[in-house]
Amino acid sequence: MGEETRPNGTNPRTSAPPTIGSSVIPIVNKLQDILAPVGSELSNISLPHVAVVGSQSSGKSSVLEALVGRDFLPRGRDICTRRPLILMLENFQPKPGDHNGEWGEFRHLPGQRFYDFSKIRQEIQTETEREAGYNKGVSDKQIGLKIFSPNVLNMTLVDLPGITKVPVGDQPSDIEARIRKMIMAHISQENCIILAVSPANSDLATSDALQMAREADPTGSRTIGVITKLDIMDRGTDARNFLLGKVVPLRLGYVGVVNRSQEDINKNRSIAEALAYEERFFRDHPVYCGLSDHCGIPQLASLLNQILEQHIRMVLPGLKADLNSHMGGIVKELRTYGDAMESKGEQGVILSNILTKYCEAFSAMVDGKSNKMSTKELSGGARIHYIFQSIFVKSLEEVDPCEDLNDDDIRTAVQNATGLGNTLFVPEVPFEVLVRRQIARLLDPSLQCLRFVYDELMKMSRACGAVELQRFPFLRRRMDEVMGKFLRDGVKPAERMIANLIEMEMDYINSSNPKFIGGSKAIELAKQQLKLSQGNHPSLNNERPVSSGGNTASRTWGISSMFGSRAKSGEVQGSQSVGETVPFVEQIPSTIQLREPPSMLRPLEMTERDAEIIIATKLLLGSYYDIVRKNIQDLVPKSIMHFLVNHTKRDLHIVFIQKLYKENLFDELLQEHDEVVVKRKQNREMYNVLQQAIQTLEEVELVVSSHSSNLRPGTDATTGLSRIPDFSSHLRSTNYGENRSSDASSFTNSRASRLFHSEGAAVLPVNSNGL
Repeated sequence: MGEETRPNGTNPRTSAPPTIGSSVIPIVNKLQDILAPVGSELSNISLPHVAVVGSQSSGKSSVLEALVGRDFLPRGRDICTRRPLILMLENFQPKPGDHNGEWGEFRHLPGQRFYDFSKIRQEIQTETEREAGYNKGVSDKQIGLKIFSPNVLNMTLVDLPGITKVPVGDQPSDIEARIRKMIMAHISQENCIILAVSPANSDLATSDALQMAREADPTGSRTIGVITKLDIMDRGTDARNFLLGKVVPLRLGYVGVVNRSQEDINKNRSIAEALAYEERFFRDHPVYCGLSDHCGIPQLASLLNQILEQHIRMVLPGLKADLNSHMGGIVKELRTYGDAMESKGEQGVILSNILTKYCEAFSAMVDGKSNKMSTKELSGGARIHYIFQSIFVKSLEEVDPCEDLNDDDIRTAVQNATGLGNTLFVPEVPFEVLVRRQIARLLDPSLQCLRFVYDELMKMSRACGAVELQRFPFLRRRMDEVMGKFLRDGVKPAERMIANLIEMEMDYINSSNPKFIGGSKAIELAKQQLKLSQGNHPSLNNERPVSSGGNTASRTWGISSMFGSRAKSGEVQGSQSVGETVPFVEQIPSTIQLREPPSMLRPLEMTERDAEIIIATKLLLGSYYDIVRKNIQDLVPKSIMHFLVNHTKRDLHIVFIQKLYKENLFDELLQEHDEVVVKRKQNREMYNVLQQAIQTLEEVELVVSSHSSNLRPGTDATTGLSRIPDFSSHLRSTNYGENRSSDASSFTNSRASRLFHSEGAAVLPVNSNGL
């Protein structure tokens, strides 16, 4: 097709001297291509682009086609754009003799060039139907299209589905809400320049595109208004006030355009002819002829190119920081997956490293040298120390050795030990019996302490492990099995040692221990305690009271053997006759009968001597129990540490090597989950993508720095670009969080600024070259 030219023979969109955008924007387009395959995983990284928003039949497609200079988008009465179209335009100057200077490439068809733009339209339609169906359905999956042409300025545009009200075809009833959500997901990004397209033959103050732009960009600082169909407004009306930003102010201003009509499209009128008609329309119109900076597709193209250039320059530092942050996360995750293993040697090295790191991590947890030390709770060896001191030792100290012995029990034991005689001193036998019983009570808490420590070691074994171990579930399972058996084997000698300690203490009661109170001292202290207690209580009798043998009035003496049956009153011997009287029997009292002793006998009432013996026995029990308790408090933790904890630290690695480091087990132990293999591959691809992206950004930085050293007159010293009032300073505050609150609050001060900034910033100067 022929190019539309100005009277001086220049192309209004390509005749400007080279700017930073001629190099930067293609590189950012390259970055789009690099990140596209993993876009869903880098959803928080937004590249600078221009999103085109408008209602159905607002003229969005015509604007885009005019910017490209080719007819290539699907057309129709109903919704045409049903998937976001990422349109990357790159200015490409063909070589001499090259007649195919314009072509398109789809991201989903790499390496395939489309020189026929009608085929591009067909591919867009086919790809849309493949994802969104054949009956007006929509999808948020993007189509990527790059167009190389000498007739375009570098920029990245996103064509979004038109805002609709009424569902058609198989569209769901909430189609409007879905489309609005899709549009908002794009235009809410800080790196998105919003191109809000509104037709001039409708009420611009209620434009759907401007309303959505206001929601996403309350300050109006990254929204450009495009007013289409200016040539079909009612006679006597014009859009002058809108173009000047007097109705709905926008900081980046408005541009008015004239689209091809449906009749033009039906008659195959070329875009070049439409651009020529547009230029004549604005030149000859009595109102718009004085607003050349706000009218025409060439002006819109130059404005978009310039704004996108400056925006890219401003967001470079933050964008690179985001990519580097993602790169750091990917590198960290890749370390957990490790490299794929191909040989037995590699497998052996990895297995050996894992076993070594595991044992080192376990020992570090026990010794309190772990890198994962918690600041919220005790962990590792600190928990074992807590078990020893705050649970085991403290619990034994709280035990009263006589709490399960009452005075009668002690008196009974003492009397049993004296046999037929009376108690003169504290007998040794009952003391030893009682103290052995109390010592035996120490076995259960000692074994419980051992069990608690074993449980802690098991917890530590599950908590520790090399990062690489996450890759190998089978190895983890086998290591847990070996560790569990190893700890259980370590418990057995510790149990035997603890049982032996208790038995040793029970087997020999060392009454010669210098810390033992002794019998004489115990009796002396007992007497003192007894005297103190008698001040408040009546004294005990030294002699046991004699209890009555029962009612003697009814008893009779019988003539019988010592253990024979007694004669009852009035009984007559069998050899006597019934009527015979026995005067002797009637005169002798009845026989005295003793009560049968019960099966269980308890001591009689307590005497003062008994009380002394009981107190002395308790003192002896407490004294000797304290000696044994301190021994047990010291030796049980030592036994547990020696036979279980330190044994594990010393010998665990050797056991792992013996049980697991066998070449015939390598394949089984180092088998990975399928998802690990997939994730390693995905992260490796992501790493390559991010690496390419960072290198690409470095190219942009190089271009910017070299361009900034050779600024031309009328450029911004900060950006190296043609000056746009307030734009550079606003981008700094937008991207780096400065002055945003003050900007936002300033819009509530007047009715006119309720939507966007003041109209004074709406007019953007354009130089003679269209920039």
